[in-house]
Amino acid sequence: MIRLIASDLDGTLLLPDGSLPSEIFSLVREMTARGILFTVASGRQYESLRRLFSPVEEDVLFIAENGALVYYRGERLFAKTLPADRLNGILRAVRSQEGAYPLLCCAEGAYTDADYPPFVAECAKYYPRFRRLGNLENCPERDAVCKVAVYDRRGAALFSGRALPALLPSLRVIVSGKVWTDISMPETNKGNAMKFAQNYFHIEREECAAFGDYMNDLEMLLACRHAYVPENGFPALKEQIGNIIPSNAEKGAMQKIKAILEGENA
Repeated sequence: MIRLIASDLDGTLLLPDGSLPSEIFSLVREMTARGILFTVASGRQYESLRRLFSPVEEDVLFIAENGALVYYRGERLFAKTLPADRLNGILRAVRSQEGAYPLLCCAEGAYTDADYPPFVAECAKYYPRFRRLGNLENCPERDAVCKVAVYDRRGAALFSGRALPALLPSLRVIVSGKVWTDISMPETNKGNAMKFAQNYFHIEREECAAFGDYMNDLEMLLACRHAYVPENGFPALKEQIGNIIPSNAEKGAMQKIKAILEGENA
């Protein structure tokens, strides 16, 4: 019996234009009525997730910032932050990479001192609580940074995603999108956030299904017995997980969720 269904957003549940499938809210209500906890697990800011799912936010568990934060019904249940004394070293490493721009992601907002227009536009899209500062070293939430998101205009997988792990060996550096690389504490990932949720709500791994398209989803998929990757997913993730479903353009995750609710074996 499935009691929890988790999904990444960008590249997975969302359509290619970034919109939610129109039937998602009725589907969330149906899951809730059946005792299934729907979980949104994303690299996005909590405020972005809350606004996106505002019609059903009381029924949704939110895993934000790639597992650094967990919220339910407006309450923060879990948080994992970077030590403030590590931030200067992280910023130096990011700034040593051509075409890479740092974004400090905090519990209450996100901050950058870069002004590259495509980067600023991406930040505004994913981070409703976003501000540009004159100097990131003076970030007002320096003690509450849960991750540093790196926008790499040359491509994350080929550049920052390859170079930064060697420069920051004691931290987690993971490619989370075509132009995004995330830096966080080693234990910060969607999988550990999922394990927290499973323990908190007394749900077993065998009772969980999950959907994700990029390597930042790997640990979450492994933490759930039933794991799926859309056809448009990152090749290495598809190879490791298997269980390929139709692409996000074809609403593959929605199709599978509906099939589970209709009684198909997960």
